[in-house]
Amino acid sequence: MAKVVKYFLLITTFSLFIFYSTGQEERKGIRLPAIIEGGDTIPYVVLPEIYIYPVLNFTSKKQEEFYWKTVRDVKRTLPYAKAIAATYRQVVAEMEGMSEAERSKYMKSKENDLVKKYEPELKKLTLSQGKLLIRLVDRECERTSYQLIKDYRGGFRAFFWQGFARLLGADLKSNYEKEEKDRIIERVINLVEAGQL
Repeated sequence: MAKVVKYFLLITTFSLFIFYSTGQEERKGIRLPAIIEGGDTIPYVVLPEIYIYPVLNFTSKKQEEFYWKTVRDVKRTLPYAKAIAATYRQVVAEMEGMSEAERSKYMKSKENDLVKKYEPELKKLTLSQGKLLIRLVDRECERTSYQLIKDYRGGFRAFFWQGFARLLGADLKSNYEKEEKDRIIERVINLVEAGQL
């Protein structure tokens, strides 16, 4: 016991000597933002959200493959859904106070810009990724793709694109149901956004 105390004191003394013998400019450490409260300096750190879900127990290889395919598809389509939502909010803000003719002209130019920017990338999506993107647009914008097209490009265009989507097995009126059928997708989105997946 006495030997342990001796070694502890020796190591502590040696550590303090090294610490105080180095110049202030050589000391390195982590600097944290802090707040001063009642004369005390308290480190202030905002930690990211961490999601903890129960472990998934796959009953078959097919189920596991489906999960990892969903992860891949979410990672591929979520940035597009977020970009669509950002554009939607921008368009709503910019169209405030415009006349109907100005809105129509603005929407045509905006549509042309978006087609040029995103069409080559969106053409590379698979059908399942396209269907997922339709639901993610509803999640991000709180409006279905059909409603967005109808509101900003007219009912005829919305009807046309809905018919085209139905031919491919998709539905522009698909709602995102995070509590029911889209539970796994919501889980994957939360984990991807938190950087945990």
